[in-house]
Amino acid sequence: MPCMKIQDGLGLSPRKVTYLKYIFERAGPVKTCDLASRFDVDPSTITKTLTELSACGLLRIAPYHGASLSPEGRLYAEFLVKRHRILALALTHYGLSREEACTEASRFESLVSKDAIDRMCKAMGHPSHGVCGEITHDTGCLGHAGEPG
Repeated sequence: MPCMKIQDGLGLSPRKVTYLKYIFERAGPVKTCDLASRFDVDPSTITKTLTELSACGLLRIAPYHGASLSPEGRLYAEFLVKRHRILALALTHYGLSREEACTEASRFESLVSKDAIDRMCKAMGHPSHGVCGEITHDTGCLGHAGEPG
């Protein structure tokens, strides 16, 4: 699997985005069996995906303890959550309910670049709360692209 560039936000499949966001929200090591159960997939599929994410430097895997985000993975997961929340919030401005907006954002969020999200966030006045939860901001969103976020 080619490793994506963190800064563009486009390198992961929707499934991998979902796994990273889930691990981020759990705030600690997540076992393969927990992921397999949560997403109703075979544990071998989870193991393969976690290995790919680890090879890209986004996860650390400790046998018998589970997978946790690396520092780079944490930054990326923070962006993934922000991207989802900015998109869902934007969709509510076009008549979708909170639930519909969250569902629709999940369908296409992995196709939206970090640059587009940063621009949307700025145009929306850097909202602090979306329909799916708190929105955090990084230096790229706040107009300091290229600095660590």
